[in-house]
Amino acid sequence: MTDKVLTSDEVEVLAQILYKAYANQEPLDMTEFTEFDDDSAYKVQRRLTELKAKKLGGYKISLTSEETQKMFNSTEPLYGAQLEERFFKSGTKLKQSMFMDPLVEVELVFTAKKDLSADDSLEDLMAKTTVAPAVELPDCRFKEWFPTLPKNLVMADAAVGGAVVYGDEEDTNKFTLDQLATVHTELFHDKEQVAEGVSSEVLGNPVKSLKWLTEKLAETDQVVHKGERVSTGTFLLPVRLTPGKWKAEFDSGLSNVNFEVE
Repeated sequence: MTDKVLTSDEVEVLAQILYKAYANQEPLDMTEFTEFDDDSAYKVQRRLTELKAKKLGGYKISLTSEETQKMFNSTEPLYGAQLEERFFKSGTKLKQSMFMDPLVEVELVFTAKKDLSADDSLEDLMAKTTVAPAVELPDCRFKEWFPTLPKNLVMADAAVGGAVVYGDEEDTNKFTLDQLATVHTELFHDKEQVAEGVSSEVLGNPVKSLKWLTEKLAETDQVVHKGERVSTGTFLLPVRLTPGKWKAEFDSGLSNVNFEVE
């Protein structure tokens, strides 16, 4: 990636363009945008979040497997801010029209019981969170984005955040680290299995993904606050979101996640 640094004016212009695409659901052409450095991309994302003027619900983490990092020419994960209104409980009905070009992924979501710190160990993070099974629905403001959208545009576009549907929450300490690394899931669409995966795909353990986020946010004096949720990365390569009934079945004592798209 280029080392180009965006000026404050360029950050503002790109954030406004992304916000207009988000608000009006008018997809952008990725070929019309140049590459720029990671710090600039996160600055655009933070300004985009401000423009949305809605309560922050937490974060999503992307590129948590070697395979997806290679797809987007990255050597580490990336994060995106998620609005509170985009987190839904299992059993919800969603309209396809609320998305532009959505996918389906299966994840674990951690919710902070108190503010999280970059100094927290994996064990500290487990003590300070609840965990829930989840299905994340990435979405993007660029046409034909997966898997060819440049990483800097993924980052600027809130890590292609769409929505998260989560199941029953449990104290994370109910599980061991080893158990959280071996959660298996099967994803169904209208009773047909369309994918399956395991939580070890997420940096070896989703708690390590949460740890990565606390350290990354600290670089810009940000933290995961009490009550905020973190969707920590997909167990499997995404499939397209289409209308119908969706279900993710989890083992390890976690609930299933169900939702319908119409």
